[in-house]
Amino acid sequence: MKLAILSRAPNSYSTMRLRAAAEQRGHEVKVLNTLRFAIDLAGDEPDLQYRGKTLSHYDAVLPRIGASITFFGMAVVRQFEQMYVYTPVTAAGIANSRDKLRSIQILSRHDVGIPATTFVRDRKDVLAAIERVGGAPVVIKLLEGTQGIGVILAPDKKVAEAVIETLQSTRQNVLIQRFVAESKGRDIRALVVGDRVVAAMRRSAVGDEFRSNVHRGGTTEVVELDEEYQRVAVQSAQIMGLRVAGVDMLEGKDGPQVMEVNSSPGLQGIETATDLDIAGAIIDFMANQVAFPELDVRQRLSVSSSYGVAELHVREGADMIGKTIAESGLRERDIQVLTLTRGAKVIPNPRSDRELEAEDRMTCFGRLEEMRDLIPARRRRRARPKLEPLPPTPDADHDEGDNTPA
Repeated sequence: MKLAILSRAPNSYSTMRLRAAAEQRGHEVKVLNTLRFAIDLAGDEPDLQYRGKTLSHYDAVLPRIGASITFFGMAVVRQFEQMYVYTPVTAAGIANSRDKLRSIQILSRHDVGIPATTFVRDRKDVLAAIERVGGAPVVIKLLEGTQGIGVILAPDKKVAEAVIETLQSTRQNVLIQRFVAESKGRDIRALVVGDRVVAAMRRSAVGDEFRSNVHRGGTTEVVELDEEYQRVAVQSAQIMGLRVAGVDMLEGKDGPQVMEVNSSPGLQGIETATDLDIAGAIIDFMANQVAFPELDVRQRLSVSSSYGVAELHVREGADMIGKTIAESGLRERDIQVLTLTRGAKVIPNPRSDRELEAEDRMTCFGRLEEMRDLIPARRRRRARPKLEPLPPTPDADHDEGDNTPA
């Protein structure tokens, strides 16, 4: 495999470890400065220039894109994708994970625990937003920040309101998030590669600091994750569109609470804590994927407007409960079962003699008209109790305009 590592820090621990792991396995590897690329769209096919010359062929690319060059870095990764170069960290995955609001919005649609979060722009909405997440204390986060920078714990409403107003006055967008008190000063970093957690560590803050980042002096220890924490970590990475990711979770009383999915996780802290060759696991996974690259199933199998991929739900009381896939009648209706999900377990290419149970979910390819009545109805929004209106407050920056409710 000929591998390119996109990094502006060739002497950083993570980049050097990834390069060494690739070379030890006999792969050809080069570290390329992301900012030295030029995207070439002038020819018949997508291409890239590097340091003014046409880039040679690569089988795979591993992006290590820093927050300060997110936009340009994503453009370079996207161009590699257009050139059919495999990457476990896609441009879409970087975009999804780099924006904290966007990542929480995406995760909120799935069976993944996240701290109660709200996002407001008008300062008149701040106090109501704090109440929606459970009241003070609350965590205030800048939408873009790394290594604990831009994360503030506000102990009461007055402090929270002042902090948010100050940040917004500098044109900063912030999230308001419930403070998970039972996990104060402690979180878990799970390193996901492919469909498994290859390593996990618990990070603990020092002294009164509530942020547990290693860059802020936090300590680390190896931890064995139970099945639920592993499921949430892998699912979160895959929802983001990442095959290599660091998933940060709080240890809530109701189970794991996902804080962040990192598309460029550092390796030094977790390799030191676990004494595992995580860089090697990443390289091995990429080599396997280059040999058998993943495809976008929904795009590739949509060969006709009448065929496609859909998730079918075996509802309670359905006729097919207790029947095998062969007896369900799906095949006769021109429907093929690609995967079957039962709870947290995913069964690929299930055998025709497997019996179906209530609440099973099947990813199927077939005639859309035949699958229409088997697709679960869209979830309706749950009604929330109305909040008491707050008394009006003076607002010198009030904008006149349409006050019609959204």
